[in-house]
Amino acid sequence: MPRVKGGFTLRRRRKRLFKLAKGYRGVRGRLYRIARETVDRALNYAYRDRRVKKREFRQLWIARISAGARSLDINYSQFILGLKRANIMLDRKSLSELAINDFNAFTELVKIAKAKVQTPSAA
Repeated sequence: MPRVKGGFTLRRRRKRLFKLAKGYRGVRGRLYRIARETVDRALNYAYRDRRVKKREFRQLWIARISAGARSLDINYSQFILGLKRANIMLDRKSLSELAINDFNAFTELVKIAKAKVQTPSAA
């Protein structure tokens, strides 16, 4: 059986990897072995951080809502409980945007939530 050196397949594989390593400094973008290690690590971080980003944004939104609610004398958990009892289904992203950009609307939501928290629920 004749020996196969790889030729086209090997070149295509390496070309694909160097395309991913474009912009890396020094040998990280020039030497195959080091570029492969660097790209593998970068892809792992990218995969992980796509999930971490969701967590971090949710934390940020909750912090903003909490700050807005505390300025109106209600804590975050009571505010969310009041909204749930009032059947107001706004996500945390839009609530944080209201707290920042439209504080009057946020104040109205806090009033509704306070009213629902103070009266005991039927459930």
